[in-house]
Amino acid sequence: MKALLATDIPGGQLVSRGKVRDIYRAGDALVLVATDRISAFDSVLKPGIPGRGMILTQLSNFWFRRFEPIVANHLLETELASFPAPYHAHAELDRRSVLVRRLDPIPVECVARGYLSGSGWKSYRDTGSICGIDLPAGLIESQQLPEPIFTPATKAASGHDENISFDRMVEITGPEIAEQLRSLTLTLYRKAAEHAAERGIIVADTKFEFGLDTEGQVVWMDEALTPDSSRFWPADLYEPGKPQPSFDKQFVRDWLEASGWDKEPPAPTLPPDVVQGTLQRYLEAYERLTGQSLTLSPTTSEPIQPNVEE
Repeated sequence: MKALLATDIPGGQLVSRGKVRDIYRAGDALVLVATDRISAFDSVLKPGIPGRGMILTQLSNFWFRRFEPIVANHLLETELASFPAPYHAHAELDRRSVLVRRLDPIPVECVARGYLSGSGWKSYRDTGSICGIDLPAGLIESQQLPEPIFTPATKAASGHDENISFDRMVEITGPEIAEQLRSLTLTLYRKAAEHAAERGIIVADTKFEFGLDTEGQVVWMDEALTPDSSRFWPADLYEPGKPQPSFDKQFVRDWLEASGWDKEPPAPTLPPDVVQGTLQRYLEAYERLTGQSLTLSPTTSEPIQPNVEE
């Protein structure tokens, strides 16, 4: 199985290609296709991770369905056979695509943090606070916070996430939406973290995206609690005071950091062991969290090989 790095659907109306997703219009709906592209430090990396898009899509669908009683989500169809023409006829879209409602995206990323890591750790180390929230003195890297906190972010002009205060979020969204999203984010995080803990995974942090439907109602969109949007740590290896082993994209970031790359394009090509190691981590996270297996290559039981010639 080779990595699917891009899609080309004759008769389909391509709206955009992001770092991971190809988005097509389908009447009043959208088709979101999770490719096997992987990005880090604002660069799309080669050769991609075969099957990664399937894992991201199926894990998101699991969480969207699980928490549907809490908040509406964007899903219309998840089975390819039910997609409109011409998309339903393209087998390469199977299990990596969803048909979703078109929404008005709310331009704030809703981040919940239960542990001190990443940009949150850097901010705390420098200022003793994250997004204007003061935290107790003396905390160490990867330590669990006294309680989860809501730390919103926006996309800066450079494409990087930029942490903002809740007051700044209120200026962007208005107070009612801001309060609703803070409450939703922390509720979803707590429930997901509880579920994951029962399966040996710590959800250190995660980010959600929401949009508004035609009636102005908040709808959960984009992706849900995946290794791309979350930090997943194996609970049995957790040791505060240092960075943690993870089931997420940190494995790739760590390799890039150690490679000596200056983070200017072009990025170095990922070696086969990093490709396979990343895939195995994503699969293990999926299987632990959902309690299900996911067959990525239906015609063979052999390990998926990276498409190194791309």
